[in-house]
Amino acid sequence: MVALKLTNRFEFVVLLFAAWRLGAAVTPINPAATETETAHQVSDSAAGLVVVEDDAAPALGTPTLSVDQVCRTSTRAPGAPHHDPAALALLIYTSGTTGVPKGVMLDHANLDAMTRMGQQAYDVTRADRCLLILPLFHVNGIVVSILMTLRAGATVVMAERFNPTTFFDVLERERPTFFSAVPTIYNMLAALPDAVRPDTSSVRFALCGAAPASADLLARFERRFGFPLIEAYGLSEGTCGTTTNPIDGVRKAGSVGVPFPGQEVRILDPYGNALGHGQIGEIAVRGSNVMRGYLGRPEDTANTIVDGWLRTGDVGRLDGDGYLTLVGRSKEMIIRGGENIYPKEIEDVLNGDPAVLEAAVIGVLDEKWGEVVVAFVEARSGATVDADALKARCRERLSGYKRPTAIHILESLPKNAVGKLDKKALVDVLAGTGGARRPEHADHGDRHGRR
Repeated sequence: MVALKLTNRFEFVVLLFAAWRLGAAVTPINPAATETETAHQVSDSAAGLVVVEDDAAPALGTPTLSVDQVCRTSTRAPGAPHHDPAALALLIYTSGTTGVPKGVMLDHANLDAMTRMGQQAYDVTRADRCLLILPLFHVNGIVVSILMTLRAGATVVMAERFNPTTFFDVLERERPTFFSAVPTIYNMLAALPDAVRPDTSSVRFALCGAAPASADLLARFERRFGFPLIEAYGLSEGTCGTTTNPIDGVRKAGSVGVPFPGQEVRILDPYGNALGHGQIGEIAVRGSNVMRGYLGRPEDTANTIVDGWLRTGDVGRLDGDGYLTLVGRSKEMIIRGGENIYPKEIEDVLNGDPAVLEAAVIGVLDEKWGEVVVAFVEARSGATVDADALKARCRERLSGYKRPTAIHILESLPKNAVGKLDKKALVDVLAGTGGARRPEHADHGDRHGRR
């Protein structure tokens, strides 16, 4: 096992393929991870080598080299490349936003299946040019932006760290045909001054995932910048992608599309029975993209992969055309006085206010109701959020039991390294208000509204 604690740089890709050529697996580590977090991942994965940015690496008790040292001392490996589809290729650690990070085991067959599915779904050819802006310690960056693109013989351009004020300068210079990002990035780009009108004529589409995006954001972005945002859904345990709206054909607002070629999606009741169209239940996935399991966690694996179906822990419904709509996460569900509430419904209402950049909703313990709804919002640049207006908006659109008992306006909402809302961090915000979050449960893994 080789651990790569690197920023987005071409050496990451070189080392990834070098490890695979030798028959080793790779576990990417967030370069911003603390020493404790790094030590946990290195120890849990039993990595035999860690490659870091510079010589000032923490003492991990594991052989550690800087990327420059590796490049200076490397030699061509003798013999043919190692080839075993069943061999472990990637060990991706879940974000841990609701529990201890677990190692998701993806073998070469998983990567082969997912990149083939993606190439087919998005019609990626040698003529394409992908702009990589997501981090390479994340399954999206590796599988979609790098492997899928290279499989097609296309070109990958690595952008520097994302900056909304310079992003379109890079796009105009590099002329990509597609890229993948998260709703937070699209929100920041949509909030740029009206005078920003870049030439986006090279872009065929952009992928949107890592968290659900509002239909309002998708529509505003497309109207302004002139290329489609393809909302999709997936998770690390499914090698990144499960469903996607088509780039050609019907794209349904509020939906995350249909299964990738070769995958099946079902909606299950609490007993594992398949539900019909329009019924809400747990999303289950089957296909050659489903992970091998969690490293060293057979019980978690058995609870997550049941009869060949990956139980995602996410909640949704399928329509008559097979399009999936996300409702929320089963572990985020709020139970107020016996009524089930999914935060996404409330977040969508709050996100519809033109002054709101992004909203987050959690449940807080309450003596009378068990739990009540508490909301957090971040204002758009230059805008002022009116809490009373938001409450009025909720009264118009939500039943009484779904309405937030409090709305906190924050300078910025906490995010993890991939750009997903970190709802655990909101507990710290509530610490000064007397609110208490219900106990957290172990996370199923890293969900990506896809990617």
